[in-house]
Amino acid sequence: MDKKAILVWLLTFFGMSIYAQTVTTVKGTVSDKNGTGIAAASVYLLNTNFRVSANNKGEFVFSKVPVGKYEIAISAVGYAALNKTITVTASPTPLSLQLAGAESQLGEVTISAQKRDEQAQRAPVSVSTLSAKQVDDYKIWNTEDLTAIVPNLYSANSGDNRNVTSIRGITTTSYDQAVATYIDGVNQFGLDTYMAQLLDVESIEVLRGPQGTLYGRNAMGGVINITTKQPTNETSGFAGVDIGNYGLQRYSLGLRTPLIKDKLFLGVTGLFSDFGGFYTNAYNNTKFDKQHYFLGNYYLKYLATPKLSFTLNVKNDINRNNGAFTLVSSAAQALSQPFVVDQNATTTMVDNTFNASLSANYTGTAFNFTSQTSYQENYRYYTTPIDGDFSPIDGVSLINNYGPNWNTVQTEIQEFRFSSPASSSSPVKWTAGAYGFYNYSPTKEGTHFGSQAALVGSPISNFTSIDINTGTNYGTALYGQATYVVSPQFDITGGLRYDYEHDKEFINGAFQADGQAAITTRSDTSSSAAFKALSPKLALAWHLTDDNNLYATYSRGFRAGGISQLGSYPTQPPLYDYKPEYSDNYEVGTKNTFWDKRIRLNIAIFYTLVSNAQVPTLVLPAAITITQNAGGLTSKGAEMEFASTPVKGLEVDYNFGYTHARYTSLITPENGSAVNLDGNKQVFTPDVTSMLALQYAYDLGGPEKTKLIIHSDWRYIGDQYFDLANTIEQKGYSLFNAKAGISTKRFDVFLWGSNLANKVYIDYAYDFGAAHLGNPRTYGVSLKAKF
Repeated sequence: MDKKAILVWLLTFFGMSIYAQTVTTVKGTVSDKNGTGIAAASVYLLNTNFRVSANNKGEFVFSKVPVGKYEIAISAVGYAALNKTITVTASPTPLSLQLAGAESQLGEVTISAQKRDEQAQRAPVSVSTLSAKQVDDYKIWNTEDLTAIVPNLYSANSGDNRNVTSIRGITTTSYDQAVATYIDGVNQFGLDTYMAQLLDVESIEVLRGPQGTLYGRNAMGGVINITTKQPTNETSGFAGVDIGNYGLQRYSLGLRTPLIKDKLFLGVTGLFSDFGGFYTNAYNNTKFDKQHYFLGNYYLKYLATPKLSFTLNVKNDINRNNGAFTLVSSAAQALSQPFVVDQNATTTMVDNTFNASLSANYTGTAFNFTSQTSYQENYRYYTTPIDGDFSPIDGVSLINNYGPNWNTVQTEIQEFRFSSPASSSSPVKWTAGAYGFYNYSPTKEGTHFGSQAALVGSPISNFTSIDINTGTNYGTALYGQATYVVSPQFDITGGLRYDYEHDKEFINGAFQADGQAAITTRSDTSSSAAFKALSPKLALAWHLTDDNNLYATYSRGFRAGGISQLGSYPTQPPLYDYKPEYSDNYEVGTKNTFWDKRIRLNIAIFYTLVSNAQVPTLVLPAAITITQNAGGLTSKGAEMEFASTPVKGLEVDYNFGYTHARYTSLITPENGSAVNLDGNKQVFTPDVTSMLALQYAYDLGGPEKTKLIIHSDWRYIGDQYFDLANTIEQKGYSLFNAKAGISTKRFDVFLWGSNLANKVYIDYAYDFGAAHLGNPRTYGVSLKAKF
C-alpha cells in the first residue's frame, strides 16, 4: 500500500470515527420544587461545548448532541446546584430537572482543576472551591484574601502587589513560585506577570498538595485555578461602586452578550480602583502608599459548530503605586509605630501587565482536544530611585528606569491537550498533552550609594553599582493521566509527566561615580544549565455510597531550578546553577455529605517530604537573593472543611488546617561561615489556619425576590516565622469581618467591614528584618446593579 492510500485510509477512518455517530436534539426544563421554570438557569454537559442558559420559562435546547452517556450540571442563583448522569438516545425524552432552594440543601460542586470537569466530592484530591456568590460574600478582591478561607493557605505581600503564597508549608522561598496560579486556563508564569487582582469571578478552585503530573513546574504546593465569567446567548451585565475609608473608590462595569446568536459572543469587564493609602511617611508627613489601577478582561468567543469553539481572551492590569514596599527596618518598629514609614527616596512604581490567550476547544466522539496559546508581558519600573534602606538617611536607593528594553518580562506558552470524550462508555477516562514555554527576562538595576553610604557599610559613597541579568529559559513537557473505573465503588488513577527545561543567564556589571561615565567591572559573561523532572501520581478512590468517599494518593511535584544572578555584593559569585526542588506527598482523605445534603464534611491528612530545598541567601544592600539547594523539609498536618444549612436561610462554614513544617537539614551562610538551622520551622507557614463563617438570608418576598443578608466570619492565623533563623515571629491572631445588606434580582446594597477589631500584625517580613503590616480596619458600602 503506497503512502497516498495510507493517507486516504487514515483520513477516512478518522472522519468516520468523528462524524459517524448519531446525533440528536436534547430538550428540557429546569424548575423549582413548585414546578415553576427557573429563568437563566445554566445547563452544561460536562467536558463538552454544550452550555446554555434557560429561557424565561426554564426551557433549554441542545442541538446535534452525539448519543451516549453524559454528566449534566445545572445551576442558578439562589438554588442548590445539581449534577446527574443522563443517557442521550436517538429519540430522547425531554428532561425535567428540578433544583432545590439553596437555603434547604448544599449544592453539588463541579471542578475542572484536574483538567477534566468532574464532581468535587468524588475527585481523589484535596480541593477547596468558592463560587461567584462566595467570592462576593467573603469580599475576595485579591488572591491574598484567600488566607485562612482555604485551610493551610497563607498569602501576603510587602506592598508591591506580588503575593507570596504558601500551602501546607510549601512556600515561595526562591523567586520561582511554589503555588501555581491559573486564570482562565492560563498559567501565570512568574511573579512578574502574575495578576493578583480579581474581577467578575465565576469560581476559584484551590488544589492542595503537589500537582506536578498535570501542571508541572512550580505547582509543588498546589494550584489556584481561577475562572472568570464568560459570555453566553443571554445578555447580562453589571455596574458596581465600592466606597470605603482611606479614600477607597472602586468602579466596575461588565457586559456579556451574543453578537450573533449561537455563534459569536462578546464579554467586556473593567475595574478602576483608587486608594488613598494606609501609611504616612514621617520624612515629609505625606500619605505614602496611594495607588490606583485599572483591570480589564475581554472575551470574544466563536462557536464554529456545536463541537468546535474558539475563544480570544485579553487581560490587562495598569497599576500606579506611589508607595511600593511599605517597609520599616524591623518588626518591633512596625508594631510600635503602625502604618508609619520614614523614607527619604519616594517614587511611583509603574506596573503594566498584559495577558492574551487564544484557545480552541473540540469535543468529539473519539476524543476531546484543546489548544491554548498565551502571551504574557510585564513592564515594571520606578520613575525615580526607590528607597533601599527604608530609612531617612541618604544610604541606598535602587534605580531600574533604564527604558522599555529593560525590566520587560515576556512569556509565551503553548499547550495541546487530548482527553477521552464525554459520551464514552469506556471504563477508562484519560487526559494527555504537551506543554511548552519560552521566557525572556532582561533586568537592569542600579544600586546607588549616597552621601551616607558609610552607615550601611560601604567604604565609599556617591556611586552606582549597575547589574545586568538577562535570563532566557524554555521548557517542554509531555504528560498523561488516566482513571480506570474498576467498579462503581472503586477506581484507580495513575499519571506521569516528563519536564525538560533549559536556562541561560547573561550578565555584566559597571561602576558609575555620580556625574561620571560608567566603568565596566564585570565583562559580558554567561552560563547555561538544563534540568529534567519526572512527576508521577497514583490515587485510589473508594465510593462507599453516593455521599461517602475515601481516597489515598501519592503525588510528586517540583520547583524549577535556575541560575543565580549578579548582585552588587562582590563576594557573592553569580552564575551558579541550583537544581530543581522536589516534593513527595502522601495523603488520605474522606469526603462526605449527610442529612439529605444539608451537611458536607471533608477531612484529609498529609505527609510531605521535600528534597533539594531551594534556600535563599539575601545579599545586602542590593537585596539580591542567591538561591542554593541547602536543605530538606518535612511537612505534615491535617485539614477539615465543614459546610451546613441547618435551618432555612442559615449557612455555616468552618475550615481548619494544621501544618507542622520543619527543616530536617538546613545549612545557610552567614558572615562568611556556615550556620546549622536543622529543626527550624518553615517561613510563611502558620501552624494553624481556621475560619468560621455564618450567613443568614431572610426572604422579604416581592417580585424582585428581595433578601436581607447578614454575613460574618472569624479567621485565625496561627504562629509563624518570616526568616529561616526563626527570629522574626508573629504570634497567632484573629480577624473579624462582616457585611449586611439587601439583595434583589436587579441590585445589591451592602455595608461591610474588615479587621473590625483593628488588629495590628505582621503579615510579611524579609530575612534581613524589614517588615510590613497587614491591613488595618477598613469599612465601606458596595452597590451593584445587575441586568
